[in-house]
Amino acid sequence: MTAGHNIGFGVSAASMTATWIWASSMYASATSGYTYGISGPIHYGLWGALMILFIYPFGKRIRAVAPRAHTLAQVMHVRHGRSSQLMLAGSNVVGSVISLMSNYIAGGALIALLSPFTFIQGVLIVALGVLLYTLWSGFRASVLTDFVQVVAMLGAVAVIVPFIFVAADFPTAFTSGAGNLTDQQASFFSSEAFLNQGAPYIAAVLAYAIGNQTIAQRLFAVREDLIKPTFVTATVGYGAMVIGVGMLGVMALYLGLEPAEGDLNNLVPQMAVTYLPGILVALFFIMVIGALSSTADSDLSALASIVMTDVYGQNVAGREANPRTMLLIGRVTMITATALAIAFASLQLNILDLLVFVGALWGALVFPVIASFYWKKVTNTAFTVSVLAALAAFLPVRFAWIPTGGAVGLVVDVLAIVGAGVVLGLMAFGFFGQRVGLAVGVVTAVAVAPFAFGAIHEYATLSGSLVAYAVSTLVCWALSVRSSEEFDFDELSRRIDDFDDATPHAPTPTAAPTDGHGRGDDDLDPVH
Repeated sequence: MTAGHNIGFGVSAASMTATWIWASSMYASATSGYTYGISGPIHYGLWGALMILFIYPFGKRIRAVAPRAHTLAQVMHVRHGRSSQLMLAGSNVVGSVISLMSNYIAGGALIALLSPFTFIQGVLIVALGVLLYTLWSGFRASVLTDFVQVVAMLGAVAVIVPFIFVAADFPTAFTSGAGNLTDQQASFFSSEAFLNQGAPYIAAVLAYAIGNQTIAQRLFAVREDLIKPTFVTATVGYGAMVIGVGMLGVMALYLGLEPAEGDLNNLVPQMAVTYLPGILVALFFIMVIGALSSTADSDLSALASIVMTDVYGQNVAGREANPRTMLLIGRVTMITATALAIAFASLQLNILDLLVFVGALWGALVFPVIASFYWKKVTNTAFTVSVLAALAAFLPVRFAWIPTGGAVGLVVDVLAIVGAGVVLGLMAFGFFGQRVGLAVGVVTAVAVAPFAFGAIHEYATLSGSLVAYAVSTLVCWALSVRSSEEFDFDELSRRIDDFDDATPHAPTPTAAPTDGHGRGDDDLDPVH
């Protein structure tokens, strides 16, 4: 599940980079460039990269208080109870199966395009190939192959993008094709690109970073003193690759290229087939297969660790968990998940709506999860009710189940403004502590209020995500601020151990855990 909590820098950084890059992210970055112009890939790739960077300060705190954990849900079980554990574990099961399905669909479509095989045959080839090597040793197999895959992907981008740039005579097209762009698409500071792509992605990716077990698994696996360099390096690697591929969409826009069959997901393969010679088309194929495989094997490993830890280890066997039984359960989970993903891929369900739902669930979890690692007063009731309330507020806004005009629209605007403050405040809190985080949150809310009030409810994706953040934060704080809960964070290291370790580790007799800036738990209490 975690390869002994002791993976080194090179493999960890490569694995984090490869996991964050998946086939859909390549296609989506190019789609953003084609739709929003010059700034599209920047808004997609830059914010996604920075979210990797924002993980590490929270990650250091999580590892400090729960050094031998395997999943975040496992920690929530000790911190709160079963309901919070199941919320985290359940959202990750759904999210990872959907991610598997999405990557298998991308692989099947690519194989069908470039070979005599059909779509279903392509899905089977990719799914069974990933399953075979991941089944070998789970997370360790995932990170070792991630290293090879990320080297191949970065090398492919370094060759393919410049080659297409030259082959398409883009310097000339940059001048002759300028008429294909609207004023917003031609502007590097496009408000349309920020409101429709950049801002929603800032909120969504922070949610994925905190709630996603594929990320948490790498956090618990890397050597504790290497957390910062691992995530900083992955930030640079992800940003360079995804922005680079996204520029293919910008090129297509300038060239006046129409996506095949009207499907924007065809842009990247179309550019490759049009401008690359055969050997570089093969390199492009390797790049995409590497991207989807590196994420698919991470999803399989994450699913296995959740079922091994949060179903069998925590709720069935307890302290008497048998490592051999656990290993068997993990492998059966991988086989079952692969079968389900193949079946769902063949149905070609609406992946976007499903991903939006899972992303919203993780967005609703962000504040309660982070607060649970810093604030002693957060209760199980506060955690559970705040997440459910946030979901209840998110769904009608995001999917337009209720009209957002008049008073309802103003309420949505106010909550979204609060949500914007929460997002940036949490980012600042991770690096600089409570006081700076609170100040940044307040300043952000005040600064965006004149522009957002009366208007932001018109952007359903953005306002829905921000409402989820705001509601979960307000409800969790309101239910916790007067609670008598005084959780001892040393309990996490006492009660969470490796399942195959016969001798439980005693808690380290040092000072109380800090946030990495010398501040103990009391200093981080948002009430005091």
